Amino acid sequence: MTPEKTVVVVESPAKAKTIKKYLGPGYEVLASYGHVRDLVAKEGAVQPEQQFAMRYEGIERNTRHVDAIAKALRGADRLLLATDPDREGEAIAWHLAELLRDRKVLADKPVRRVVFHEITQRAIQEAVEHPGDIAMDLVNAQQARRALDYLVGFNISPLLWKKIRRGLSAGRVQSPALRLIVEREEEIEAFVPREYWTLDGTAGKGKAAFPARLMQFEGDKIEQFSIVDAERAGHVRDTIAEQASGKLKVAAITRRSRKRNPAPPFITSTLQQEASKRFGFTAQRTMRIAQQLYEGIDIGGGPVGLITYMRTDSTSLAQEAVTEIRQVIDERFGADALPKSPNVFKTKSKNAQEAHEAIRPSDAARTPESLRGHLSAEQLKLYTLIWNRTVACQMNPAQIDTVAVDLCPPENPKTLLRASGSTVREPGFLAVYDNREEGEEAESNLPALEQDELVELRALEANQHFTEPPPRFNEASLIKALEEFGIGRPSTYASIITTLQQREYVLLDGKRFKPTDVGRVVSRFLTEFFTQYVDYDFTARLEDELDAVSRGEADWVPVLERFWKPFHERVEQTETSVARRDVTTQQLDEACPECGKPLAIRLGKRGNFIGCTGYPDCKYTRDVKTDSSEPEPAPELLDRKCPECGGDLSYKRGRYGRFIGCVNYPTCKHVEPLNKPKDTGVSCPDCKQGTLMERKSRYGKLFYSCNRYPDCKYAVWDPPLAEPCPKCGHAIMTIKTTKRRGVEKLCPDKTCGYREPAPELAADAAT
Repeated sequence: MTPEKTVVVVESPAKAKTIKKYLGPGYEVLASYGHVRDLVAKEGAVQPEQQFAMRYEGIERNTRHVDAIAKALRGADRLLLATDPDREGEAIAWHLAELLRDRKVLADKPVRRVVFHEITQRAIQEAVEHPGDIAMDLVNAQQARRALDYLVGFNISPLLWKKIRRGLSAGRVQSPALRLIVEREEEIEAFVPREYWTLDGTAGKGKAAFPARLMQFEGDKIEQFSIVDAERAGHVRDTIAEQASGKLKVAAITRRSRKRNPAPPFITSTLQQEASKRFGFTAQRTMRIAQQLYEGIDIGGGPVGLITYMRTDSTSLAQEAVTEIRQVIDERFGADALPKSPNVFKTKSKNAQEAHEAIRPSDAARTPESLRGHLSAEQLKLYTLIWNRTVACQMNPAQIDTVAVDLCPPENPKTLLRASGSTVREPGFLAVYDNREEGEEAESNLPALEQDELVELRALEANQHFTEPPPRFNEASLIKALEEFGIGRPSTYASIITTLQQREYVLLDGKRFKPTDVGRVVSRFLTEFFTQYVDYDFTARLEDELDAVSRGEADWVPVLERFWKPFHERVEQTETSVARRDVTTQQLDEACPECGKPLAIRLGKRGNFIGCTGYPDCKYTRDVKTDSSEPEPAPELLDRKCPECGGDLSYKRGRYGRFIGCVNYPTCKHVEPLNKPKDTGVSCPDCKQGTLMERKSRYGKLFYSCNRYPDCKYAVWDPPLAEPCPKCGHAIMTIKTTKRRGVEKLCPDKTCGYREPAPELAADAAT
């Protein structure tokens, strides 16, 4: 009897390699390379008048992978779809099955779905032994989500083209996220700082010195704005100094003990936030590294999946995992570090699937130290973070002793300065993972003090402060806000942020998001004319409805119907009733200095500017940021002159960062990059006259192009090598470095495809 042959399909080749190791002969494991089918890229892909029928087509770049799966199936007995255990993965499984049915390669072969949340031998074998069916509720939820995104994009984007600028687009979840960033910026701009003062003393006993702050003056409690000017602050300081005469008396000592509980294990959002705060990783980078750890890394003996699935909003841990973790704690930290029963954490998300787990090591006994020689630096950082947090979540709370000491002038108990300190009596989980919030003070010690004891007042200062506006969002705080408002889901946070940057609606300024002028205009347009659809509560409610579809509690078509009719009416109304000037112009309460007509903030090619409403008769303009009451800062000049007009050169800042330009702009338009191109000395293979220069793109990526540009437009992304291709004779080769293949010589002629290993060029590739 011929043994049964099974084709198993996963999403990535790395994952396929790891799983193949556990399944052995009789199983052929292939990768779909992600999504295999999507809506047709034109109007009419979703048809609301036909129960939201959706027209799909195969994704061209993955057609050959589908071909390989179809070919393998012709000689197989069954198909197991082992795509990722979430909505996206379920949809990919369904789309692939539909494509294969269209190709008539399934016939009567059984098609089953297998689900696992960690790539370990036990989990894989258990999933294969207990296959199920494709969960159509999850598929329908994903179809509804995709349809909504399509309907919003295909209806609002043309409006943005007409009313603002060509090439713009809007997204269902990106738009509320943009609104968050814009509103925060407006809040910062509208902020008016308030002055306040604090009285800060330094007390001492023997060699020990410790800070103390004024909390009460002459019987009145000191609030933030109790002292708001230098005169009052000086009076209070002088009064206390005179009363104290260099001494303070211990008026009261308050001792307390408190517990600090461990944080729950990571979910997608908290992992992204913590990796951002600790390592400066972007959400996208965090997910890329986590994907690598999940899919499998060779740690000796073949690839092994090191963590559970990284897209989850559940804080649950499997019982067997908890047992493993408690065993590790017992061995490394002793039984005293273990609570009597396992710690259980409540999942906040309403739609969190308890069958899913939090992000944890697939084997708690696999310590970060044991993997040090097998992981890259960034992989080790993230794995260590996950391992520490997971182990810590099952340890005892930390026991912290706090002491607060009230000090007063010896003869005036109505004036009090307070000193406080804390010590960790039992570290508990802090031995593994410190979960202090940003800005939270570390522990501090006070000397041993007794009631009525006199200590020295060594210094007393009045310090001026001003209230500060709320900070701009960074990646961590933006993800936290998205989660709190219910905008998007764990799998979408990274793509939301990336999309906003790619559309140039926001830019990073010191690792914090700042809206561009275009981003502001788009957000204002959507907020004013599509208020409901960028409303945070509406977006969250819609996500809840999609979640209900995924749980089988609602049908997806009525969800779309409730959204589509009022949305479509709003689109049609806006198209006919809103003029472009209503969107791109904000009239100011200021008259034009040349003609007297009102001025307005207008959106131009290079952003916002102030211009006369009498244009084109009056052409008065000025920079929107220019304040006529303050002189412009002097330009930062270079020690050489403009080669075109002889004027001064200065550092300038544009949409893509700093550059060098002539101070006589716009009369002279000479510009230079901040870093001059580096000549490689390799002759251009196209024009054969110039040489290839190393340059930086506007996004900071290196490329190599002819120094005769724009007359010659030849360019390559990889470092050029002055030697011909041995296969096709192309004048140059390039040095290509990948993790998979290492350093290679590669022919830049795509029709050739010649490559050869070149480890001797590793140093050249690095530079």
